[in-house]
Amino acid sequence: QVHLVESGGGSVQAGGSLRLSCVASGYTTVSRYCVAWFRQAPERSREGVAYIDSDGITTYADSVKGRFTISKGNALNNLYLQMNSLKPEDTAMYYCAAKVCYCSSSYCSRPRAHSEYSYWGLGTQVTVSS
Repeated sequence: QVHLVESGGGSVQAGGSLRLSCVASGYTTVSRYCVAWFRQAPERSREGVAYIDSDGITTYADSVKGRFTISKGNALNNLYLQMNSLKPEDTAMYYCAAKVCYCSSSYCSRPRAHSEYSYWGLGTQVTVSS
């Protein structure tokens, strides 16, 4: 069973930066994982922010492109989200997510919807004031 724990959220002023971390346990060495950061603001649906697919390809939502960077740690069970030039509209609960992904020489799965992810952390709150 994969267990994810986020940290690093907080309150910042617009234009500031935060770095979110996610520590994973329970990964099996024979499986390949896709990982991602999602966020959910009050009364809004959960949306994908950034993704790392099992082949290492990274993808970003248009709203954060150029401001956020997703990365893995050397231990591969650590996931980060560097958030720069934060805006009030970035205010949300941020979640890391993971799922076992299939990848071959000709095709790699690239899950993007939150419903496709199997494992979730409890979230860390990010609040950006104007």
